[in-house]
Amino acid sequence: MHTLEAKIREANAKGRPALIPFLTAHFPDRARFWTAFDELDAGGADIIEIGVPFSDPVADGPVVEDASRRVLEAGFRLEDLLAELADRREGRAKPRAGDAALVLMGYLNPFLSYGLDRLARDAARAGVSGCIIPDVPNEEAGPVREALAAQGLALIPLVGPNTSEERMAECARAGEGYMYVVSVMGVTGERAALAPQVAATMGRARRASALPLALGFGLSRPEQLDALPAEARPDAAVFGSALLRHLDEGGSAGEFLRRWTGA
Repeated sequence: MHTLEAKIREANAKGRPALIPFLTAHFPDRARFWTAFDELDAGGADIIEIGVPFSDPVADGPVVEDASRRVLEAGFRLEDLLAELADRREGRAKPRAGDAALVLMGYLNPFLSYGLDRLARDAARAGVSGCIIPDVPNEEAGPVREALAAQGLALIPLVGPNTSEERMAECARAGEGYMYVVSVMGVTGERAALAPQVAATMGRARRASALPLALGFGLSRPEQLDALPAEARPDAAVFGSALLRHLDEGGSAGEFLRRWTGA
């Protein structure tokens, strides 16, 4: 069982969905990013998704897109992020505050520019367990998947409301860790309620895949999951835009996470 799947199954065994907060790397600034990261890590996050800023983020809504723009303007470099994670893991800097698994969520262009083999090597050294790359279709993912797999990293598949059950099964066979179920035909961002088709999408994904299912795009509070039938509730919940907005307004990541943990 892959590390990411194990983290989700461990949370499920405790009777709850795994919690997967999303942070744009170095947002709102480098210091506050690491403060937020530590609070999530220590506060009960099971997996932390770190967004790699890109100038043309086709899957990102306005909050994440603006965060990426601001971080890029401040001089973000992927090698700096991976070096900082490695320093924490290897004892050259402040150690990790918890044991959340780590995932990079980014686009193909920056990863190709970095070099796929180098990315996989440096990410593994930094303690990253997998990558989500929204603009790489399953049929074209072979080189990325092979580079990541050589270092034990998962390429996490994404499916959505327009994905057939047959295609979901193809993605699941090629993927590892978990399957990311996109709740809407659209981009990331807070929504008042989950779209009506989410239950049907989750049902297809559940039939097609033995991987844990993580639901994202639109989640901001745990009560949204209560509206789903029990059989359609996800194994993990991904929330990002609401968290980023909370941080940008001066709130703490620990405070936001407590809304989900009930602590």
